[in-house]
Amino acid sequence: MITCANCDTPQFLQITQSRVYFEDGEMINEISETYECTLCGSTGQYAYDDDRDEETVTGDVMLTKERPKFA
Repeated sequence: MITCANCDTPQFLQITQSRVYFEDGEMINEISETYECTLCGSTGQYAYDDDRDEETVTGDVMLTKERPKFA
């Protein structure tokens, strides 16, 4: 789950830009999303690379497997 690092909740995150890359036209090879928190104005980016099977986040967002503290 993508969560705002400042607000500890995903509730106010809005995707402002999203890209999906298809290398061979069938399988998704890379996903890139830019987020903005409408509560505090923080921004961040999430990226998934299928070739490396790797997820990365930058900026004021965090990736968590746990449920959010605030819903």
